[in-house]
Amino acid sequence: MSVIDSATSRTVSAAPAVRSKRWAVASGRIPGLDGLRAVAVLAVVAYHLWPEWFPGGFVGVDLFFVISGFLITTLLLRERRSAGRIAFGAFWLRRARRLLPPLVTVVVVSVAAARLVDADLLVGAPRQVLGALSFSTNWVEVAAGADYFDNSTPTLFMTFWSLAVEEQFYALWPVVFALVAAARIRSDVMARVAAGVALGSALLMAVQVLRGSTATRVYYGTDTHLFGLMVGVSLAFGFAGGYRVLAAPRWRRLRIWVGFVGLATVAVLVTALHGESSATYPLGLLVASGAGGLMVAALPGQAIAYRRWTRWRVLDWAGSRSYGLYLWHWPVILIVTQLISPGRPGEGVPPVTALVSLAVTSALTELTFRFVETPIRRDGLVVSLRGLHTALVERADDGRRRLAAPMGAAAAGMTVLVAAVGLLTVPDRSEAESAVDAGLAAIAAQPEPSSVTAVPVVGSSPQNPPESTTTTVPSGPAWPTDQPIPSGELITGVGDSVMSGAAPALYERFPGIYLDAKPIRQWKAAPEVVDRLIRQGRMRRVVVINFGTNAGLVEEHSRAALRKVLDTLGPNRRVVLFDTVGVSRWVPSSNDTLRSIAAGYPNVGVADWNMVVHSFPNLLHRDRTHPNMAGIGAYAELLSQTLAALGPG
Repeated sequence: MSVIDSATSRTVSAAPAVRSKRWAVASGRIPGLDGLRAVAVLAVVAYHLWPEWFPGGFVGVDLFFVISGFLITTLLLRERRSAGRIAFGAFWLRRARRLLPPLVTVVVVSVAAARLVDADLLVGAPRQVLGALSFSTNWVEVAAGADYFDNSTPTLFMTFWSLAVEEQFYALWPVVFALVAAARIRSDVMARVAAGVALGSALLMAVQVLRGSTATRVYYGTDTHLFGLMVGVSLAFGFAGGYRVLAAPRWRRLRIWVGFVGLATVAVLVTALHGESSATYPLGLLVASGAGGLMVAALPGQAIAYRRWTRWRVLDWAGSRSYGLYLWHWPVILIVTQLISPGRPGEGVPPVTALVSLAVTSALTELTFRFVETPIRRDGLVVSLRGLHTALVERADDGRRRLAAPMGAAAAGMTVLVAAVGLLTVPDRSEAESAVDAGLAAIAAQPEPSSVTAVPVVGSSPQNPPESTTTTVPSGPAWPTDQPIPSGELITGVGDSVMSGAAPALYERFPGIYLDAKPIRQWKAAPEVVDRLIRQGRMRRVVVINFGTNAGLVEEHSRAALRKVLDTLGPNRRVVLFDTVGVSRWVPSSNDTLRSIAAGYPNVGVADWNMVVHSFPNLLHRDRTHPNMAGIGAYAELLSQTLAALGPG
């Protein structure tokens, strides 16, 4: 018997809390784990449906990681103790039977449905399918520059990144475990080593953040997000090796409370943590993993109120089907949302859409669980198909049932065909991206304006004087006082991708307008753009500015940039600021800041684009950020109305 096996045997007899039931790695099903899986998957689903209420629901993935690390290590310990070795082939075959059939089903059905509903949903789908089927989604998406926390550009299989991390763990950990067993390292020592690896992974995440890595890189990275799995590994070794805290009599008294403490901690994180916050990486995620460890650690031993709660029927149902729920929910949300209503920017999925999404997800999950997941996991693919054929044909007692097999085969074949066509005809760009490209082409083709000479004058803004007392005013034609709206020859527009997308409508509504708009621009870039246009003599009497789509006015340097732009333009120009539309949680506060700053400048008006699209969400593309064909017309009309209200001054 190896040192690990010997330690395992001692654990069961040494811990008073588990003496009556040889729980830990001895044998049998781990009670309550399904309930914890349910908590994890429901947190993730809530995050994707109502991010404004559950902004930290993504920590459900960290709870999944803890459970997976604990369960897989426990299974390996059991196998090592009972068989004396790890059968790698059998282990990986069980994992493949468990994971691949539902995964392939979801991928094929989702691609086919997306192709029928909206081809935009399939932008990037070949890359996503490759990542999903090779369990490399996390690294594939990092290489593609995807952003998990950018709800304006969701991808169909975005959530599969965590499956990739887990499967990479499943592929490597049994080998490492076998080496540990061969080295005869004690389980209590391994518990400490695993805890140290968890802290090392969290430290690596912190270092990556300090070096400027994106939130998605550190969140998706197997190296930087390994700590949840290793917390679970540490717990499994701790129970197997009689870890001092877990074997102490005091644990029986603490155990009554620690599960609920962990649950309460997760609940707080689900409602308080934010994906954009630097405190999340790694502190928030590490706390979530620790809370998950408490929730798992409280399960073994005699039944207590906490464990009875985890066996609640609804949690049992959701937990036993958590894999299917996790696979289905995100593609279903995207497809159903596109069919019914995308909702308003910055808000969660509309109630009706959410209810339909939940109903469809639950139904598909149950069907997959009964007819794909369970039979193939139990009997294998070939035997399951034979059994299905027997049930539908050989035992059929009427013609209708005999038709079920060929009809089912035809439906499956048609689904595969539509999915294949969908992957072969994937658009290179989304409609929003294509609209922005068209606008950029129109901007590139605009004629060079006649030069407008800028002359220095002494002056300053009423609120914030510029760094020098010299500012510029145009010496070209003024906005005639008898015209409620200036002609395009008097207007210069400066902005980001939203103005780029609206360019065709602006050129039509204001012939002669000059635009300088490019994607990805932030407010911090605005002063340099404005200075350049003034030096080139292209800054006219009326200036329209639309920045803020990227990052808004969250940072002080962005707010300072807005003030500097208004100071540079001076009091002799009429300026219109478009507020921000988008799905980020900082949009409302940034718009409030924009209005507060603009209020200090009498020559500045604000175009309330956000209010318009909240009243008419169908003016936006699916990304809920950029205006569609109808939207760019409304955008130009709003500018016209704002200029009329501002007046020539």
